[in-house]
Amino acid sequence: MSEEKTQPLEQEEKAQKEELAQGEDLEQEEVKAPSLEEENSALKQKISELEDRYLRANAEFENLRKRLEKEKFQAIAYAHEQFAKDLLPVIDALEIAASTDMQSEEAAGKIQEGIALTIDQFKKCFEKHGVSAVGGTGEFDPNVHEAVMQIDSPGHESGKIVQVFQKGYTIKERVLRPAMVSISK
Repeated sequence: MSEEKTQPLEQEEKAQKEELAQGEDLEQEEVKAPSLEEENSALKQKISELEDRYLRANAEFENLRKRLEKEKFQAIAYAHEQFAKDLLPVIDALEIAASTDMQSEEAAGKIQEGIALTIDQFKKCFEKHGVSAVGGTGEFDPNVHEAVMQIDSPGHESGKIVQVFQKGYTIKERVLRPAMVSISK
């Protein structure tokens, strides 16, 4: 009987130990539960901060993009402002020449002189902005010349420019208008 009595005692002790172990597990879970809630709350706060930073960075990028686009359109719209300012004195000179009384020969000579000076002003303005005339002599170049006719010319080799009908112009490396020329056959 003593063995029989000891077995229920052992079983009872075992049951008590299991209850204690379960109680400790519950306490540990309770201890862990608040830390998980705190961790969850901290993570939610971190996510909120990151979302806020993302939204601010995205808004800043959009503002920058819009500002750069606006500046680009303004630069395009006013790109020729300096060129136009440089042409204003030329227009003034032509208006003065047009308003001059052309009754006398002296006035006609002055007008002719004024027109020559105005042409020089145009050339200086063009030169300042990279606009130059295309050469009208020498070898025909289809990149900068437009042949409008071919003529027999004993004094010129075949493919050479004989006559320039209209000057051509380039701006830096681009052709604004090809020169209209006649070339020898």
